[in-house]
Order: sequence, then structure tokens, then C-alpha cells
Amino acid sequence: MSTLAWFALVSLAVWVWLLFGQGFFWRTDQRLPSASRDLPSSSRDQARRTRVEPDRWPRVAIVVPARDEAEVLPLSLPSLLAQDYPGAAEVILVDDGSTDGTGRLAAELAARHGGLPLTVVSPGEPEPGWTGKLWALRHGMALARTRGPGFLLLTDADIAHEPDSLRLLVSAAEANGLDLVSQMARLRVESLWERLVVPAFVYFFAQLYPFRWINRPRPLATAAAGGCVLLRTETAVAADVPEVIRQAVIDDVSLARAVRRTGGRIWLGLAERVDSVRPYPGLGDLWRMVARSAYAQLRHSPLLLLGTAAGLVLVYLVPPAALLAGALRGDGVAAWAGGAAWAVMAGTYVPMLRYYRQPLWLAPLLPFTAFLYLLMTVDSAVRHYRGVGAAWKGRTYARPEATPDRCRDVAPGE
Repeated sequence: MSTLAWFALVSLAVWVWLLFGQGFFWRTDQRLPSASRDLPSSSRDQARRTRVEPDRWPRVAIVVPARDEAEVLPLSLPSLLAQDYPGAAEVILVDDGSTDGTGRLAAELAARHGGLPLTVVSPGEPEPGWTGKLWALRHGMALARTRGPGFLLLTDADIAHEPDSLRLLVSAAEANGLDLVSQMARLRVESLWERLVVPAFVYFFAQLYPFRWINRPRPLATAAAGGCVLLRTETAVAADVPEVIRQAVIDDVSLARAVRRTGGRIWLGLAERVDSVRPYPGLGDLWRMVARSAYAQLRHSPLLLLGTAAGLVLVYLVPPAALLAGALRGDGVAAWAGGAAWAVMAGTYVPMLRYYRQPLWLAPLLPFTAFLYLLMTVDSAVRHYRGVGAAWKGRTYARPEATPDRCRDVAPGE
């Protein structure tokens, strides 16, 4: 057999393993739970229909870090103020050094729309060793704890919630004894580039952190989605959050690991009632979103970067190349194996496209999108070594490393 055929067969073998052995990452059925995990499946189905709710609703503080968010705040903040929650709840917006009037606009929106009480605070510039978002969360969470909430809802300023979102989140946490409930908000998909890149972003994340593995009683992976995190206050205190992760650029995964180290129970799934309203109309916007943290995800390791690049080429680029080259050269094994691997790849992408309500003809284009992600990851490494590192809203974190001994990386499931 030719070398190309061998590569195609290896790629096909990897895809067969991914299909069955990576926590069924491609399925999109991990949605917000309502019933106790200890119940049999038929009872869980009944409980979901009857909406199990707590006898006593705990107080909740919604903490929103915001920096220069005047563009999206009119679409997101009113949805938080309008939460239909049976217990006591409030919104704390932390204006993180905005220059576009974010704090003033938030107060105006609260006066115009009413609803939950809003407090706007401004903590000033971050101290050395803190990323901006976590510095803002530190002050918002500290203020919230003075009011004695049972839960903290940490949600980004570009995230809009349906009126029952908070109610469902708290119900899920209380019914299942969860310490952290996180939903991956449905990102905006309107422009051509958003259609090509955004569903794949969630697909790749789920492949790296299979939701089923995270949600097991004995987890095999640990992660969260930072746009929507419901966290027990006592768990945050026990985990020393956010201080313990103060330098983290990928703060959601670091938060989940900190909670897991204290023995906390975590759940992560796809959202049905939570949406991101931030637009990424052009490729440049999406490129910056991915590149600012991609190399940090690889722990700034050249070896991990090399391995990731090789893996992306083997898994995503070899199949179409083998099919086309094999067909042109008359190499039947390469063409068959490449075509089969490409078919499995596209098939695993279909559920995510359906979740995002996108046309299925995008599925065969996944290799092209993976190639874009490879370039974004390499660019992220180049930015790091040029000293510009992770940049966001006028701040640059040249070497966003974990705090020694306090924010160490842990193995999946730890």
C-alpha cells in the first residue's frame, strides 16, 4: 500500500475511535437537567416533564463583568433584569474601566426597564497578577457575598437570558445537588463566516471536553462555559475563587478545575434559553476570538502545539486529501479510506449544525474550518512569542501563566 493509503487508514481508525470512544462528544443531547441523577431514566423523564423545583428558593446574585459593552448591553441586560425568579435576586454589574459609558448605560437601562435591582460598581484597574475579567469578578462576588446569596450567577455582558433561565438553572442545581451548573450559550450565527466557524468552535470544544465525561458522577474531564455559570456561594468560598485562578486567561476551565478540586459536582451542557448577542461578522473578528487564548489552552508548550498541528492535519486534512489524490492516482485504498473518514467526520458534525439550525451542506466543509483553526492556533503562538499574547479590549496579557502552586493544571477528571 502507498504511504497516502496508510495515513488515510490511520485517520479512519482515529475517526472510528472518536465516534465511539470519546464520550459521544458529537451528540447534542446534554441539556439542562431537572431531575435527580439518582432516579432511573423513566423517572428522570417524568421529572423533566413535571419541572421539579425546590421548596425554598435560595437568594441569587447575578454578577456581570463588563468592559466597553455599550454596543451589546441593551440586548443583554434587560433580559437579566426581567428574570422571572420566585426567590430574591439582584444584578451586580462591574464596570471594568469602560470608556464607552457602559456603567451609565446600565443604570439607564435599569431605570427604563425595571425588574430586578441593579448595582453598578467600578473596581479600578486590575492589580498586577490579575486578568481584567477575574479582577471584576472578584469585586462583584465580594459585594454579592455581603448580601448572603446561596448562588452566584456569573454571566458575560453579551449573554441574553430567557425570562425563566435563572429559575431553570437553580432548579437543576438544587434537584441534582450540583455545585456548578454551566451552559454553553448559543452563539450568534448569521454571517457566512459565523456559519463556517461558530458551530465548529463548539464542536471542537466538545471533542476536547466531552460533556458526558464532565457530567458523570465520576467525571473523566473537567470544564465549564464562562458565559453562563451558576455557582454555589459556599463552593466559591471553599475553592477560593476567583483568587486561586486570578491569572487564568481560560477562566471557565480553570474555575471548573478549582471547584472540582474541592470535591464539587459540575454539570456542563448546551443552552436552549441562553444566547450570545455579540456579533462576529468577519473572519478577522472570529480569528481574534480564537487566537487570543488558543495557545494558552496548550499551556504555551511548543510540543503541544506541534502535536496539535499534526493531529489536526491527520484527523481533518488527510481524509479529503486522500480521497482526491487517491481518485486522481488510481489509489483505491487511499480514496476509500479517505472518503470513509471524511464521511464519518461530516456525520459527527451534523448534530451540531442542527443545533445551530444551519444547512447540512456545511458538514463536508469541516476540514476547511479545521484548517482555519490550525492557522489561528499557530498565530496565537506567534503572538505569544512576540510578547502580545492574549489581548482583549485594550489589555494584553503577554504571559498569562497560572499562579505557581495555587492554579496548577490538573489531569482530566481531577
